[in-house]
Amino acid sequence: MMEKNTADVVVIGGGPAGAVSALVLAQQGHSVVLLEKDEFPRFHIGESLLPYMMGLFDQIGLRKTVEAQGYVPKFGGEFIDPTEKKFFEGVFRADFTKQGDGRHPSAFQVERATFDKMLTEQAAEAGAQVLFGANVTELLMDGDRMVGVRYQREGQDHEVRSAYVIDASGRSGRIANRFGLRKTLEKLRMVAVFRHYEGLDESHNPGVEGDIQVGAHDDGWVWAIPLSKDAISVGTVMPRDVLRATTQEKAFEEFVARIPRITARLTGTRPTTDLKVETDYCYHSDTVTGPGWLMVGDAGCFGDPMFSGGVLVATTTAFRAAETVGAALADPAAEGHLFEKYSNFFKTGYDTYIRLIHAYYDGELVSVAADAARSTDRDTLEKYLVRLIGGDFWSEHNSVAQEMRRRQEWDTFEPFKRVFGCPVYPELDEADRKERSEARVRRATAGK
Repeated sequence: MMEKNTADVVVIGGGPAGAVSALVLAQQGHSVVLLEKDEFPRFHIGESLLPYMMGLFDQIGLRKTVEAQGYVPKFGGEFIDPTEKKFFEGVFRADFTKQGDGRHPSAFQVERATFDKMLTEQAAEAGAQVLFGANVTELLMDGDRMVGVRYQREGQDHEVRSAYVIDASGRSGRIANRFGLRKTLEKLRMVAVFRHYEGLDESHNPGVEGDIQVGAHDDGWVWAIPLSKDAISVGTVMPRDVLRATTQEKAFEEFVARIPRITARLTGTRPTTDLKVETDYCYHSDTVTGPGWLMVGDAGCFGDPMFSGGVLVATTTAFRAAETVGAALADPAAEGHLFEKYSNFFKTGYDTYIRLIHAYYDGELVSVAADAARSTDRDTLEKYLVRLIGGDFWSEHNSVAQEMRRRQEWDTFEPFKRVFGCPVYPELDEADRKERSEARVRRATAGK
């Protein structure tokens, strides 16, 4: 016999996007059922957070909880380019203290197994019903409207009817696959090979303790992310054809060896995991909402992890989706308008982030910065670049992002109306707008 239930909202997936969606909706007082097919904790790639995450956690009320977990502090990112083709110089460090006043100057490196578990626990404490081992088997429809899901758990079939379904199923893409909405970004179809090491001694690090390192080479790039005082994640990302021409082991060893600053940091370490492989990089959906449903995070779009933006855009879209659904529950007649605005917000953030990735792969970061420098002094230019690397994906006034948005060859989505306004620091974003406006007036006056 099938067990049936009802809720205001069903959330599919218990990663950061799903947990934040459920948490915020529960904080609003709505009944929420979160369905996660795996048992937690479970391994998941994606260990490096961006400083704009801390501002988002402030809004959700999670910052102190996150800070109490003992994660590795991250004060910047080191970008290494022995080829001198991708970055501004052989080594460029994005120092998060240079974002400007009022913004969090640091983030954390995390193990996603414990980080994701912590977020689902917070959602449950807020009142969401969190069910692990719950595999969604069917999306329930009433005409063209989604009205809930069926799922299996512990060998039993269950059904939950809801006013809304939020798809946070990540790469599984339950709704995208159901309706055939997913499109691959062929140019960015990469594969990652990675493992973890123990015995890390940061005295061997030629850079700054706690930083992520990203090293460029002719066949891709390499990451090094400290996970604790003595553990580190190392991976190499490359086109699929490059990996097909060799073995996982050879590709990993050869490409990591091309980045001497990373191999120096690994002095004395020992592998603790076998090599793992992640594929299916970079896709999107032009449709991310529909009657009764919204996509959040990787369920709707996934970009290369080069700049560690995945968790930020996932949780920020989840936060906005929860606010959107809450408003629609209060005023069902406004659903169409609310969902259209959310869709454009979602695309604005992912569009900006993926343009940053294109700029790297095309070797155009220097060119973009040079274009931005025509209207921005050097110190301000560095501030905007560091902000962009730190998660400033929705600001209209970041001159580096402005230049990237002019490049039509980097378009991801079909034409849409951008929704600007930083969701993390809205008051500071408005101050930036006024500052840039006043600067334009001063330049115009000086030119007369």
